Amino acid sequence: MNTPNKLTLLRIVMVPFFVGFLLAGQLPHHMLAAFVLFAAASYTDHLDGKLARRDHLITTFGKFMDPLADKILVISALVCFVDLGLANTWLVILIIFREFLVTSIRLVAADSGVVVAANNWGKAKTVSQIAAILAVLLLQYVLELVSLGVLPPFTVGGAEASAVFLAIGNVLLAVAALLAVVSGAVYLKQNWKIVAREM
Repeated sequence: MNTPNKLTLLRIVMVPFFVGFLLAGQLPHHMLAAFVLFAAASYTDHLDGKLARRDHLITTFGKFMDPLADKILVISALVCFVDLGLANTWLVILIIFREFLVTSIRLVAADSGVVVAANNWGKAKTVSQIAAILAVLLLQYVLELVSLGVLPPFTVGGAEASAVFLAIGNVLLAVAALLAVVSGAVYLKQNWKIVAREM
């Protein structure tokens, strides 16, 4: 197994540890640990692709597993956010629906001997989701520092910081959901002939 594929698998292995820290509310600085793990896992996504292209190590395994690893990481974070009350449920459902749609398209295409690789819309969707999740984690860590007494309580524009941070997070996730829907529609349009042929 080449290095890019090992990094992809490493990203999947990191997910349970990320989820564990994210949900460990009793553990001091757990949001910081979750932020660092998610950032590190996300960086492997950039690194494995860079290495695969540079060293000509692009494989069919990598084309399938790399986006799958991204989905596992991002969906795990979003489901946890819903559980923690940090994300709008409908936005998360839209994002997950898109992932099921594109994965289904890939499976149908694979059955026809076609590998559907990520396009620019898909990459923009991934970047927006990662940025939104990192922002939510960072903002929640600031609130955690307040609860730990490291920072004094504060407001933002006269409103409670927790409410403002929640709104910011949901706006960022709304942008990610919009890009998810658009990219899903693009994938469907580009591969409609393959899907229609299998109906």
